[in-house]
Amino acid sequence: MFGYVMANKPELKVREFERYKGFYCGLCRRLKKDYGRLGQITLTYDMTFLILLLSSLYEPREIEERRRCIVHPAKRQRMIYNKITEYASDMNMLLSYYHFKDDWEDEKKFSALCGSKCLEGGVKRIARKYPRQDRSVKEQLARLAELERRGVTDLDEISRPFAELMSELFVYEEDAFRDILRRFGFFLGKYIYLLDAFLDLEEDKKKGNFNPLAQMCSEESFKERMAAILEGTVREAAVEFEKLPLEQDLPILRNILYEGVKVRLLKYLQEDKKSDE
Repeated sequence: MFGYVMANKPELKVREFERYKGFYCGLCRRLKKDYGRLGQITLTYDMTFLILLLSSLYEPREIEERRRCIVHPAKRQRMIYNKITEYASDMNMLLSYYHFKDDWEDEKKFSALCGSKCLEGGVKRIARKYPRQDRSVKEQLARLAELERRGVTDLDEISRPFAELMSELFVYEEDAFRDILRRFGFFLGKYIYLLDAFLDLEEDKKKGNFNPLAQMCSEESFKERMAAILEGTVREAAVEFEKLPLEQDLPILRNILYEGVKVRLLKYLQEDKKSDE
C-alpha cells in the first residue's frame, strides 16, 4: 500500500533532489544498522517524506556523511541523518512487521512468517518506546482486515482505519502541532488507501481479491468520480499542511504533496485515456 508519496523528480532542482536523496539514503543506512538487510528491503520513499516533514517542523541537528553501499559500490553516497530518521526507521519496521503478520494469517505465506519472526524482537522494543503508535498500527490494521472480510464498500468507512493509523504516525510529539499533524496524516492516509484500491482494481478483479471499488466501477463516469474524490482528499491534506510553520525543505515538501503523490494516478489516467482512443 506504500510507494505513492514520492517526489516528482523532473520538477525538483538538482540541489533539492540531492538533499531528498540524502535523506532517503540516510534512512536506508539506519534501517540496515537497526534491522539488517531485511530492514533495507522494506525501504520506501513514503517514510522519506515523513522525515522531511518532521525535520522541517522541528529542525533537529543533522549528521551528514558519504558512504558506499551495496547498490552504489563505486561512488560514495550522500547520507543525511537526524533523530527523526531513527523514528521513521522504527515506524517503517512497525508497519512491515504487522504487514508480514497479516500476510501469514491471511495467505499463509512462509516468507511472511519468516519476516515477522525476524522482526519480532525489534518490534517489541519499538512497542515499548512508542506504545501509542504501536497500539494504533495493530488496532487499525486489525479493524481494516475485519472491514475487508465483511466486504464493506462505503469509502469513508473502509478507508478510515488506514487514515487513523497514518494520523498517529505523523504525531512525533504530543505538542502544539499534534492536532494539525493528525488531520494531515488522516487525509494523506485516506488518499493512499483509496489510490491503492483504484490502481489495483483490475488486478484485484482478475485474482478475485476484495476491493471496495468493485461494485461501483461499473457506474457511469466511475473513473472521473474517483479522480475527483482523490483530488478532494489530497486537497484536505494540503490545507492542514499549509497550517504548519515550515521553512526548511519547503519546495521539496510541496513538490511531493502537490505533484509527487499524483504521479502514478495521472499516469494511470493518461494510459487509460489512450487505450480508449
